[in-house]
Amino acid sequence: MPPGKVLQPVLKMKVDELFLCWLSEASTQRMLHDGLHRIQCPPRASGDAGPPGAWPVVPPSSPSPSPSPSCVCGGPDAPLGPAPPPAAIATAAAARPAAHGLGRGHLARKSAGTRAVQRRKEEPLPPASSQSIPTFYFPRGRPRDTVNVDAVISRVERTFTQFPHERATADDMGKVAKACGCPLYWKGPLFYGAGGDRTGSVSVHKFVAMWRKILHNCHDEASRFVHLLMSPGCNYLVQEDFVPFLQDVVNTHPGLSFLKEASEFHSRYITTVIQRIFYTVNRSWSGRITCTELRRSSFLQNVALLEEEADINQLTEFFSYEHFYVIYCKFWELDTDHDLLIDAQDLARHNDHAISSKMIDRIFSGAVTRGRKVQKEGKISYADFVWFLISEEDKKTPTSIEYWFRCMDLDGDGALSMFELEYFYEEQCRRLDGMAIEALPFEDCLCQMLDLVKPHTEGKITLRDLKQCKMANVFFDTFFNIEKYLDHEQKEQASLLRESEGDGPELSDWEKYAAEEYDILVAEEAAGDPWDDGFEAELSPVDQKLSALRSSRPFFEAPSALGDVDLYEYACGDDDPQPL
Repeated sequence: MPPGKVLQPVLKMKVDELFLCWLSEASTQRMLHDGLHRIQCPPRASGDAGPPGAWPVVPPSSPSPSPSPSCVCGGPDAPLGPAPPPAAIATAAAARPAAHGLGRGHLARKSAGTRAVQRRKEEPLPPASSQSIPTFYFPRGRPRDTVNVDAVISRVERTFTQFPHERATADDMGKVAKACGCPLYWKGPLFYGAGGDRTGSVSVHKFVAMWRKILHNCHDEASRFVHLLMSPGCNYLVQEDFVPFLQDVVNTHPGLSFLKEASEFHSRYITTVIQRIFYTVNRSWSGRITCTELRRSSFLQNVALLEEEADINQLTEFFSYEHFYVIYCKFWELDTDHDLLIDAQDLARHNDHAISSKMIDRIFSGAVTRGRKVQKEGKISYADFVWFLISEEDKKTPTSIEYWFRCMDLDGDGALSMFELEYFYEEQCRRLDGMAIEALPFEDCLCQMLDLVKPHTEGKITLRDLKQCKMANVFFDTFFNIEKYLDHEQKEQASLLRESEGDGPELSDWEKYAAEEYDILVAEEAAGDPWDDGFEAELSPVDQKLSALRSSRPFFEAPSALGDVDLYEYACGDDDPQPL
């Protein structure tokens, strides 16, 4: 998905409505009136009895025998006279210590003791227990004492001595990457990170300075990979940062050697891989991959497998050329003018108009797309189509669930209300009526979906509910994909649940779809049924791929279990509705 601003739902109208409702309540009006009155007329403190300087200061008295009541006030029957003034009380209190033989030295000693106590209070307190908690947040990886930086640098310097003038070119960076202890296909990021793209080669001094700094500051593979590819001043990766790395993979991986003669497809393949990387790794939908997101994903493990796996198509999560081939062919069929942009009418033709028009409109509303093309011209790019196709064919992954949830959440409040579900189901009912199929009433359909999802809060379905539900694909297809909805209706829910709970590693829905579509496309081309749309054929990915495969893969070999598809049955299946 192209980079841009972070997706934020527009909630202004709803927030204004809730604010006005709160403001109109009687309790709110009273609270605001009282607060305004307190601001205009602040109350005086209860202890305001004059300035502090007017208060009498009573020095501490020495211990003395308590006088009898008759000595103090003339006996219990003595008449009560007027109370003495505060000054007289202070004078009498000051004269009492002298009457008992206590001089000024005693007072001086007491005041000195008071100052000593005050000084002890001002002494620094011992550190709190919270200050002794060890560091637990390491954005660049946890430091390890086992890494011997000097030994690594010495190994790198010995490797550079093998090159002329101790300068390494892009072809030499494979040896340098192994000397650094990195996977082979880190050679591209290492070369560009050291500035080799500007001069054509890297000197030993410049590379050692760069790698030593990375080893001291970055303590795991994720932070080092991000540091090598990120732009200056950033701590994340955007889509353009992956281009040098992927261009090196295209140029040097043996599984992509047939692309050397088809340079116009380099950018298409690289765009597809970048979108798949962000689709899987960038879980925040921010358009920026951080060290934390990269660390939690399996991307770096797949990069390491590039060295071990000569067949690029075995790396189905990111790098498979067959998957790119299927995606680009599907886009080519919809993009009739081949300007690499499609509008709503083009996208509606996908899978024979299986997706409802209301959902097509939501896709073009900007809920799951970025860029000005969608808002201004009503078109989406090939990069947006990659996200759409993967989400459409595999609705069980976290990203695809988020994709379709964003589309169905019309008001952006983070929950699917019954109104929103009915809004999408109305078109499904009309389409079923047009096919002479009796549609299930919305109330009955709603009961089925609530039993399927089991939401935590009554009356609304949240994103968390759908992610915890193992049959989110059935839920989404019910409301906007007529073909898959009918397929699910013909299967029992028990069989669907067994499919979703299969033991052991199993191919995902996307991998199954890509394998089947690839075999169909290859078989169609082998049968002599090329595209004939009046445009130049050199841009067709089918011809480019097949020309490279003719020498290595027979077209009529026994298909695999995933590719066992009868083309005639695929075109006219028994499950398709018969014309009236």
